[in-house]
Amino acid sequence: MNWADFWYLPNFSKGALQMKRNHNSSKKINSEAKTAWLFMAPGLILLCLFVFWPIIYSVPLAFTNYSVIAETEFVGLDNFVKAFHDVDFIASLKNSLLYVIVVPFIQFFSILMAILVNRKMKGIRFFRSAYYIPVVTSMVAVSIIWGWLLSQNGVINYLLMYVGIIDKKISWLSNYNTALWVLMFITMWKGLGYYMMIYLAGLQAIPLDLVEAARIDGANRWQVIRKITIPLLKPYVFFCSLISLMGAIRVFDEVFVLTSGGPGNATLTSSLYIYQQGFQKFNFGYSSALGLIVSVFIVVLSVIVFFFNRKGGVNPY
Repeated sequence: MNWADFWYLPNFSKGALQMKRNHNSSKKINSEAKTAWLFMAPGLILLCLFVFWPIIYSVPLAFTNYSVIAETEFVGLDNFVKAFHDVDFIASLKNSLLYVIVVPFIQFFSILMAILVNRKMKGIRFFRSAYYIPVVTSMVAVSIIWGWLLSQNGVINYLLMYVGIIDKKISWLSNYNTALWVLMFITMWKGLGYYMMIYLAGLQAIPLDLVEAARIDGANRWQVIRKITIPLLKPYVFFCSLISLMGAIRVFDEVFVLTSGGPGNATLTSSLYIYQQGFQKFNFGYSSALGLIVSVFIVVLSVIVFFFNRKGGVNPY
């Protein structure tokens, strides 16, 4: 730029300069957006191939009798009518809905654990890591270990008999009355660390001014938790409850590895039954219909969770 250019700078209108700034800012935003889409592209491609496309394809499939070993025909609502007359599917749906019982317990203990580790003390990072280890451990490996612990000659029976709680060995996973509850406990144990970390992030986002003001006003620790901590954690409770609810209804790994739905139909869940119909009996049309029915139940329960968590956080929804 030469000296003559400076002579004309005062003659530039403010609007022109502002337009140039806006243009540069827009170009920067577009560049950042392109970079973000570039980084997300591999994950989005995998989601489209293995999640979204199968979901879209399964909808028309639910209205056919599609099978690998037979000719495909359009059957209308026959698969859905069959589902509600299928004793095994009703039992699996009941067990999946019963599994939802673990959701409030997971949230309660996760919040409690997050409050306990949300403090500055020596070795606190070790406890946070220890609580999170079950989350990153393979569910198959966890199930095998728990299967060994809960066997009739396992450590659990030995300890309970040693302290006098039981007087004879119990086959926890082979007993019709205990198998499902044991699986629910294993699911809860494995998920605590995951939700604890989310709640820990929520606790650290709470403004300390509110807590300090409450303590100055004479509030004890329980009152601070009940009046400040829990209400401000509402958005986190909503998210964790929703994810936990979906996970409870879609539980598969531990059931498949430990009991395969037995004894009888005691631990048969909807996900396992859909898998059996699709990949063991090759009734893919019927399996797709069952998947749609379970999806409707998930949506209904999700709406209920959303209704009870409409407000909360630093700013209401």
